[in-house]
Amino acid sequence: MDIEHKQLVQLLPLLPVLAQLGRTQHVTETAEILGVPQPTVSRALARASAVVGTELLVRDGRGIRLTPAARTLLPYIEAALAEFQAGLDRVRHESAVVRGRISVSFQHTFGEATLPILIGAFRSRHPHTAFELSQGARSGCLEELAAGDADFALTAPVAPEGRGIRSAALYREPLRFVLHHRHPLAGRSRVHLSELRNDPFVSLPSGVGLRSLSDALFREAGFRPRTAFEGQETYTARGLVSAGLGFGILPPAGPGSGGGQYLRAAGLGLVEVPIDSGLAFREIGIAWRERAAEPDPVRLFRELVLSEGAELLAGLVKARSGTP
Repeated sequence: MDIEHKQLVQLLPLLPVLAQLGRTQHVTETAEILGVPQPTVSRALARASAVVGTELLVRDGRGIRLTPAARTLLPYIEAALAEFQAGLDRVRHESAVVRGRISVSFQHTFGEATLPILIGAFRSRHPHTAFELSQGARSGCLEELAAGDADFALTAPVAPEGRGIRSAALYREPLRFVLHHRHPLAGRSRVHLSELRNDPFVSLPSGVGLRSLSDALFREAGFRPRTAFEGQETYTARGLVSAGLGFGILPPAGPGSGGGQYLRAAGLGLVEVPIDSGLAFREIGIAWRERAAEPDPVRLFRELVLSEGAELLAGLVKARSGTP
């Protein structure tokens, strides 16, 4: 410990006494205000003068008078105590307010990892906060947010800003072809959508974020899909693909490219193959409403997601993008 650090350690416990002495310029009155014996105040003053290396107060009749050194030092003492008190007040305030409730509307695919990671990080600091969760299609999530039924919407693509809605991107992940494990292209390292022109397609409903992204890929390829089935969510779509009933365009189900899912006894199985297109990704983001008076739990969750979300989700991003 260097000398300057050691001096600070010695002075810190004395700061409240010095600040009060500066205000009253009277040892007895200071002792009464602080609720300590008068000798304690006198000893604190003597120790502080010894550490600083000069007298801070001198006797003046029945009272005491600040020395020039003390007048120089006192504003810094007051500022340090005020800053510490402000920090203490905020910690106490936040500990009290996080007993509230936060409502989040999210797309089905974010319930497995993305949202639990964010909620887990928040609850580790504020364990008494309650969360109300609602999941559904992207359009429904944004409608709930706009109507005030949700504090946040976790969607892909990221919600556009406007009409009192703010949003921020959190991460992006690739989209992949989901093929039956015996499909002729199942072993390829990359496939262009035009190579699947004649294959039946397993789609998702309108209003689902993944549906708009797959529509964009088909527009880029210059043809409309031969839609064979429309699953209500990704689990059903994967099941239909694993039965050989078509191909899908979905985010990865697990780490790495070419990941497979099999139930060989039933003849089911699928693989994921990277898509040869610069549009084959989705960007995941969080949206919230601008409010004149934002509840503290909502503010704290938003601040955590925006400041730490990328770091918290880094492991998930690597796993789902197939990067080492």
